[in-house]
Amino acid sequence: MEEVRLDARLAEDSYPVTELPLCQLRLMDDARYPWLMLIPRRRGASEVFDLNEADQQQLWREASRVGQAFKELLGADKLNVASLGNVVPQLHVHLVLRHQDDEAWPGPVWGQGEPRRHDLDSLAAMRDRVLAMVEGLDLD
Repeated sequence: MEEVRLDARLAEDSYPVTELPLCQLRLMDDARYPWLMLIPRRRGASEVFDLNEADQQQLWREASRVGQAFKELLGADKLNVASLGNVVPQLHVHLVLRHQDDEAWPGPVWGQGEPRRHDLDSLAAMRDRVLAMVEGLDLD
């Protein structure tokens, strides 16, 4: 897999979990919402159509399987899947678990209140749970 520099904003706002076949999987540093991010390791990709067809299929496979397992692991009313790129142009896909009683429901999580950083213990625990969840997935 080619070496791709992670956008500074993505690095600042999230923590690495693991490397998937196409994407780096990261945990967003906002304890208000269970929130993962997939970042394809492809230089210059800012839109899904910048990926070749095989990588597009792999991205969707990773987003679907990780998203479903994440929702089952933590329980949620809805899984939001989004690729915005308005602030950070590097292609990345958000997997955000939503609950009807979260502070942004039913609206989007972006621009709602102030992020609440994970403490190191909760961050490590969530990372370990997600890592164990991903290890059981068929992502190829």
